[in-house]
Amino acid sequence: MVEATVGDIGAVTSKSEPLVETKRSALFAAARAAMKHAYAPYSGYPVGAALLDEQGRIFTGVNVENASYGLTICAERVALGAAVAAGARRLRAIAIASARPPAPVPCGACRQALAEFADADMPVYVLPPKGRARQFALGDLLPHGFRLRSPGRWPASKEKFE
Repeated sequence: MVEATVGDIGAVTSKSEPLVETKRSALFAAARAAMKHAYAPYSGYPVGAALLDEQGRIFTGVNVENASYGLTICAERVALGAAVAAGARRLRAIAIASARPPAPVPCGACRQALAEFADADMPVYVLPPKGRARQFALGDLLPHGFRLRSPGRWPASKEKFE
């Protein structure tokens, strides 16, 4: 069972609506608070993630390492699992915090997993231990994400592959 912190910070009414400072601050705080519970005895690189869904709920996750490294799960996918288990189907933003460098940009597997539930313009906030947060659009981090269906949320690629 995944235990998740869920907080209501008000519904997000539009996919293109920028996050107001209070929502962004709550998301950042949730990611940093979650990070303290990460299980990272092998890498020493604790990560916390906080996802915001379209209803304004925040779901958190942490990285959980394993002696069999391939079984390790990233904080982003733990938060995603908690969100989906609670009924979330549309994501609006994610913040990812780390306790030490480098900044915690999501891995390819996490980018692809997030793309299943988010628009290409979803903000991905990367929170290094010191300094300013960086913001990316999920579609910029995953320019040619894999899709089995076309729900109309991701723009079609302009490139043709043969």
